[in-house]
This record gives sequence, C-alpha cells and structure tokens, in this order.
Amino acid sequence: MPGHGLVTDLYLGRALDGDAERPVRRGRIVDPESCGRLLGRIADAALGPDRTDSVIALSHPVLAGAVHRNAARELLAGLGTTRVLVLSSARAAAAYAGPRDAGPLLVVDMGAELTEVTLLVGGRVADARQAESGLSDLDPATLPTALVAAVLDMVKSMWRQDRHGAIRGALRKGPVLAGGGAMRPDVTERLARCLGTPVRLAEDPSTTVVCGAGQILSSVLRHGVSASALPGRAR
Repeated sequence: MPGHGLVTDLYLGRALDGDAERPVRRGRIVDPESCGRLLGRIADAALGPDRTDSVIALSHPVLAGAVHRNAARELLAGLGTTRVLVLSSARAAAAYAGPRDAGPLLVVDMGAELTEVTLLVGGRVADARQAESGLSDLDPATLPTALVAAVLDMVKSMWRQDRHGAIRGALRKGPVLAGGGAMRPDVTERLARCLGTPVRLAEDPSTTVVCGAGQILSSVLRHGVSASALPGRAR
C-alpha cells in the first residue's frame, strides 16, 4: 500500500495449511472461490469497508493468458475497488530493480512454481520464455545446476530469435534477478559466471515484483500517468 509498504495478511498461513488447496498454482487461479475469500480478507485488513477511489495493482506471470488475467481481474473487481491496474511481473521487477534508462533489459524471475525469462525493450515485452517448474520442483542437491540450466536454455532460445541485438545489449547491462531463486548465492554466482555478466539484485529478491508493482501504482496515483507510459522503472 502506498505510504505503508508491504502489507502481510495474517490469515494467509492458515488459508494454506492442512488440507486446504492453494488457490493459485503455476501462476494461475485454480480455486476462484478460495482465492476470492483470501483477497477479501486482505482487502478488509488493508482497505477497510469503504473502498471508494481505491486502486489495486495486479501483477501476473508474463505469459499468463487472457483467460487467467481476466479471472484475476474479475476477483479484484468483486472487492469493490474503483480500478484495477494490470501489469506483468517482469515490468514490476524492472520498475524496482532495473536501471532507469529505457534500453533493453532482461528479467529472470525464479519462483517456487514458475521460472520466467523476459526481454523488455522500451519497457514493453519483446520476448519471453517460461518453464513450468521452480524451486519447489527441484531436488535440493541439484537445484543450482538444474535452475541455471533452465534459465540458460531460455536465454539461448531468445538469442537465436533476436534479430536486432536486444539480447546482446541486455546482457551487457546485466539481467535483473527476482524470486526466491535469486536469494541463493549458489544460483546467482553460477548464473553470472555462465552468462559472463554481472547480475542485478534487489535488496529482497523475493518481494521485488510486489514492491515494483507498488512503485508503479504510486506513480499512477501521484502523477495520473498510465502504466503503459512507464518505461521499465517507475519515476
């Protein structure tokens, strides 16, 4: 919340304990009813009963389809907010941890259930790759090797299709790393070595996306600019 920072929900742990299903898996809402209840509790705690003129920023996996984005938007609309600002997780991460210029930028998001590599040019998604696996799927003994190999495969695939040198420019600048995988030095050091470039890390990579979404939201509320007008990093 602007002015309050990261707001954690006390009910979140209980909602996911025991036999309860996780309402979001692999970046998709699989249980809309449970997800709606969870969002309702968060809204009650953070926004209170009067949500007039409130705006919520929704970040989603880069390759989430329209069906999944619309499902999330409908749940948020049911909270009684005035407006929902929708943006990809890569743009949110770039806003928080990326450089201030609008040149090409590579964002690598290594989460629990998804691994995404996104090329942003001028703040817009130029190319993206996704592996439906993450930290929770990998054997702890081989996690650094397997995770880095998955990221390198996606970068190589994007490199082969890059006809304008954007990937080359983004790698020279250094990729932005986000997600739980970016909190592991054995992953980040190996990735930097294999890519042959320094990497960019936020202070807490696990909250890079939500903090970036908050920055963009604050800019929209403060200046009245649209999210699409923000090139990589919110100002």
